[in-house]
Amino acid sequence: MQIRLAVETDLPAIVEIYNASIPSRLATADLEPITVESRRTWFRSHNDRYPVWVITIGSRDIQSDRNEQIVGWLSLQMFYGRPAYHKTAEVSIYIDPNYHGQGGGKKLLGYAIAQCPKLNISKLVGFVFAHNAYSRRLFGSFGFKEWGFLPHIAELDGIEQSLIILGKSI
Repeated sequence: MQIRLAVETDLPAIVEIYNASIPSRLATADLEPITVESRRTWFRSHNDRYPVWVITIGSRDIQSDRNEQIVGWLSLQMFYGRPAYHKTAEVSIYIDPNYHGQGGGKKLLGYAIAQCPKLNISKLVGFVFAHNAYSRRLFGSFGFKEWGFLPHIAELDGIEQSLIILGKSI
């Protein structure tokens, strides 16, 4: 598995992986699939400081990406949109369900944490549903701690779910 900076032509694969997470009701509060077009502005809002990385299998051919498959992605984004939080970033991570449990999430999160000093980021926060044991274990394995708890804040299929804010100082 290789990690690289995402480019806009990766957006269909990024959206496909995100949409695959919706039915499980574990990783996102979106209830219906999103479109590539609806995510274009989100993608373009990322930059050198707040990147999107993809994790791939196969080799990347300069002429085409046919030999490469994106199996997950991670994004950093500005936390809360206020200048005083400039050293804090929100982390989001999604792995293709066909590749869960194969180490891609650990590799992506480890890579992002290692890049934070170069990006002048000293704190990472992740928003994880309390019932998402997989993500809680993943973040916990990198030393993320519970920094906040929002009880019964989301309703997924008629069931109220809680949200945990996980944080890590870099």
